[in-house]
Amino acid sequence: MELPTEFIQKYQQLLGSESTDFLASFQQPSLNGYRINPLKQDSVSDPNYLNNEKIDYVDNGFFGSVNGKSIDHTAGYLYSQEPSAMYVGEVVDPQPNERVLDLCAAPGGKSTQLVAKMNNTGLLVSNEIFRKRANILAENLERWGAKNTLITNASPDKLAPKFPTFFDRILVDAPCSGEGMFRKDPAAADYWNLDYPEECANRQRKILASAMQMLRPGGTLVYSTCTFAPEEDEQIIAWLLEKYPDLSLEPIKKYAGMDSGMPQWADNNPDLTKTVRLFPHHIKGEGHFIAKLKLAPSDTDKQSQPIQQTTTLPKDQMALFNEFMTETLPQLHFTNLITFGDQLYTLPADTPDLNHLSVIRPGLHLGTFKKRRFEPSFALALTLSAADVKNKIEITEAQWRAYVHGDTLSLQHQLAKGWYLLLCAGHSICFGKVVNQTVKNFYPKGLRF
Repeated sequence: MELPTEFIQKYQQLLGSESTDFLASFQQPSLNGYRINPLKQDSVSDPNYLNNEKIDYVDNGFFGSVNGKSIDHTAGYLYSQEPSAMYVGEVVDPQPNERVLDLCAAPGGKSTQLVAKMNNTGLLVSNEIFRKRANILAENLERWGAKNTLITNASPDKLAPKFPTFFDRILVDAPCSGEGMFRKDPAAADYWNLDYPEECANRQRKILASAMQMLRPGGTLVYSTCTFAPEEDEQIIAWLLEKYPDLSLEPIKKYAGMDSGMPQWADNNPDLTKTVRLFPHHIKGEGHFIAKLKLAPSDTDKQSQPIQQTTTLPKDQMALFNEFMTETLPQLHFTNLITFGDQLYTLPADTPDLNHLSVIRPGLHLGTFKKRRFEPSFALALTLSAADVKNKIEITEAQWRAYVHGDTLSLQHQLAKGWYLLLCAGHSICFGKVVNQTVKNFYPKGLRF
């Protein structure tokens, strides 16, 4: 690929003799990777996914490509993610029952990693400012089987007043100049100019100022970019430490091929070596920068408490939902039920008042109220295992291909009318409705292929 002349000159000056290998790495192909979903109880159906080279710093990460039209991918058993980007979620390292914010979350790779580490407990707020990208984020988390996730579509400054000193951990995977993605997306180099990193840094400082309003005392802030630019990396962290004296850098474990941050590219603060740089000529992956900071605890300030929304469903809707649960999921029980229009959700614990906030998904989407019936959602199906449901049908791969194409399925034996969870290779696929020896198709139209 052809790099901008000023980009070449900039990194020749910064890296000296090492710039030759650095610049040569852009002519090498980018590497693909994927993670296997630990939230799903059984393993992938294609054993080849388990035979690829493992990524050292991610327990469930592998090098290789994913077939986006495979059962494993569409059922949420795999997530395709660039290998270097996977280390960000490992550094955040959220714990079960914590409150976590992924502030710039689309398309969702890091959010899926966080929710898996939290084991679907606590509260994960995944936010994306651009509506179209927020919808993609919602689809990816839905396929992954996320239950504890609130997906919002707001600018950070609009989100901050809703969550004052609220989160145990915040990830700011900041929009940046994207230098580390040039070989994965060569078109990104066309947008680059010498002033672009500083333009991005101005935006990053505003995002971080909002993030700091939402971080509780004693909480952890992880900042990451996919750029090499010191203006957006070490210099941003130097600015953070100066502006917020109660912040301190935490050391990050460095695996083979990972480099320390460069204090000389900022204010010479030796603590900047605690940050991590991933250079493509040193590690099998694209360019990344990661910093982990801790906010000092306070004796007086306590974590903000949520104002829990409580909504009582109308009697007719509650009766329809209870009927569905009795007939289909008698072992399960959902609390914190809330309707948005005719859509039913279960709110995660600790969800605050959502009024005047643009919300894409207020928790797990359970289904839709139709005239005199309740229709379960695709999202609900992907959170279930065979043991959860009373009625289920195991289908063949050929039937699965017909179903994701939008076809109905014919049954050889008579089954009682009602909702059934469809399973293929042990994977929960979707709900189908059996009527007169036919399984009616409820696979989302926008996802059919």
